[in-house]
Amino acid sequence: MRTATPKSSPTTSTPVRILVADDHEVMRLGVRNLLEARPDWSICGEASNGKEAIEKTLECRPDVIILDIAMPVMNGLEAAVHIAKMSPPVPIILFSLHLSDDLIDRFPTDGIRGAVAKGDSARDLINAIEAVLGGGTFFPNRKSLGASC
Repeated sequence: MRTATPKSSPTTSTPVRILVADDHEVMRLGVRNLLEARPDWSICGEASNGKEAIEKTLECRPDVIILDIAMPVMNGLEAAVHIAKMSPPVPIILFSLHLSDDLIDRFPTDGIRGAVAKGDSARDLINAIEAVLGGGTFFPNRKSLGASC
């Protein structure tokens, strides 16, 4: 894992804009509360499926996208492919209950710059966002995957 300096800091007037896509409202609320505790970050939009995530990406122009893998209408992996084609510089962090070596190795696009297990989100999500905003990537080390499911 690599972490980097965030795109914005408390002295910068423009907050980092984050789009959160998850089909569970309670999960979106929890992510919002965790991330908006940072004064330089704001949730610019929310989506409950992959199709909405694509639409909100065009509408909100986020700096980073948190994208659940298992969603109705269109899953997060399919949405990531579409988002990467239309907004290539926007880093995507996949968010899932179940991450595995095999799944991470088969991500369909380079736009996916990180992955965080939902069970580890309190520990890893902020670090993942900082890493991708700084131009790096964030993938859990392989030993922690089994404990994250």
